[in-house]
Amino acid sequence: MSGREILHKMKVKAFGSSTADTGKGKGKMSKHITHGFHWVKGKSNHPMEDYVVSEFKQLNDNELGLFAIFDGHLGHDVAKYLQTHLFSNILKEGDFMTETEDAIKRAYHSTDAEILDQTVHLGRGGSTAVTAILINGQKLVVANVGDSRAVICRNGVATQLSVDHEPSKEKRMIERRGGFVSNLPGDVPRVDGQLAVARAFGDRSLKLHLSSEPDVKIEMINDDVEFLILASDGIWKVMSNQEAVDTIKHLKDAQAAAKRLIEEAISRKSKDDISCIVVKFN
Repeated sequence: MSGREILHKMKVKAFGSSTADTGKGKGKMSKHITHGFHWVKGKSNHPMEDYVVSEFKQLNDNELGLFAIFDGHLGHDVAKYLQTHLFSNILKEGDFMTETEDAIKRAYHSTDAEILDQTVHLGRGGSTAVTAILINGQKLVVANVGDSRAVICRNGVATQLSVDHEPSKEKRMIERRGGFVSNLPGDVPRVDGQLAVARAFGDRSLKLHLSSEPDVKIEMINDDVEFLILASDGIWKVMSNQEAVDTIKHLKDAQAAAKRLIEEAISRKSKDDISCIVVKFN
């Protein structure tokens, strides 16, 4: 199945009708680069709130690998909107290839504005996001808001490329915006006692105190880069970055690696919805 077919399948799929989905693909220009994804619905009573993009796309003479995890909360509509709109908005930026970081930041903000304008249709929920754009198999651009994470393996060593936007770390910014961070015994810190991340798309009721500003990291893909992991927090709650890398470093198939990571997280009692993408640089 091609990356485009996988993306189409993900767009039309009714996520509440199944407990798992999986797929894989590879680049046309960069045939040595393969990708695979897997997701599993958690133990909650609500429908699956994660959405995934995992495909290669031609842009003029460039081949772009587009990879993303969108982890929704208080409903899945914002995550679904991001799946079909965020990359489109990024690639609409005329200077994307020359001013990549600024173009991504503008697209994150404009997409959030679209979501807030459509609250009546999309609801008051929100979503975290981690996106990775691989340009011609050589340049990797990672951006994120929230706590879904991107981790790269270089010579067997894990390096986190994204930033976990925890309320406790951004307490001063939240307070400057007029909000507060609760820290009740037995619970994680939360913005205004509600949301466990300091940055997200949507969340109209909290938007005055939240940011949709992404952290952006650019990494060159050299011969020592083995693979990239994108995953929602259902993995990172129970596994360190290095543990995740060690779990799959012996697997050559990207799809099998993504599935293996989720199986390991579930064995460690993760009850959240879990989505994972693995990109292998063979």
